[in-house]
Amino acid sequence: MMPRPRNMRHAAGIAGLMAAAACSGDNVTTPPSFTPTAVVTFDQLKAALATAVGNPPSGNGGFSLNMWATVVDRTGVVVAVAYTGAKEGDQWPGSRVISAQKANTANAFSLPLLALSTANLYAATQPGGSLFGLQEANPINEDAAYGGNAASYGTAQDYMVGKRIGGTNVFGGGFPLYDASGNIVGGVGVSGDASCADHNIGWKVRFNLKLDHVPAGVADGGKDDNIIYDIDASGKSASGFGHPVCDNPPAPASPTSMQNIGVNLPQTFPIGN
Repeated sequence: MMPRPRNMRHAAGIAGLMAAAACSGDNVTTPPSFTPTAVVTFDQLKAALATAVGNPPSGNGGFSLNMWATVVDRTGVVVAVAYTGAKEGDQWPGSRVISAQKANTANAFSLPLLALSTANLYAATQPGGSLFGLQEANPINEDAAYGGNAASYGTAQDYMVGKRIGGTNVFGGGFPLYDASGNIVGGVGVSGDASCADHNIGWKVRFNLKLDHVPAGVADGGKDDNIIYDIDASGKSASGFGHPVCDNPPAPASPTSMQNIGVNLPQTFPIGN
């Protein structure tokens, strides 16, 4: 018998691997579903987001756009996904998954005694930063993110609900969630505007959910996880946890600038109330 051509043996090997995978019990296109911890309901998240954004959207700087929000529980399972527009296409479609990444990141890199918002991670993850490379960690679960019927995205039946979404995001908009007893119970992420506006809206969403009993952080003298605007002209953050200014040109004195709104969040929407 003549030997089989190499390309035929290669194809047979691939077929064998596919068959083995099919028999292994793993299903890479339909991720397993879990029962998420009851952090918030879909209606609570939708209402908190709508109040934070405004109708029409305003008061947060940026482009005054409609927004997405996602909540995950402490195990990283998606609890709820919502948006503020009349329909799914009224806000950036790509921001649905970004909001989930932010929620996952804030939950995954915060602790019972140290809250880190995604805005706090920007400078540390740049080249030379103390957490450089973190943004490549925990890749998004694409099957969980994009499966199901797109018409249900942002509803109580969103395909991400009950699945571990993963993902790491290192600009403003994600926050850990702490209950009245100081327990970390998950994370919330918002997306759909400039990252600084996302931060402002996310802070307000957490405030509206009454899950902002933040124990400590790297901002405001160690009190909280607010955005830190301390990156100089050379790109260096004095604290190591800074975030770029999104206003162009920077206008910190303007009451409507994203920077000014963000700096004043601990006074206008104080934590733990």
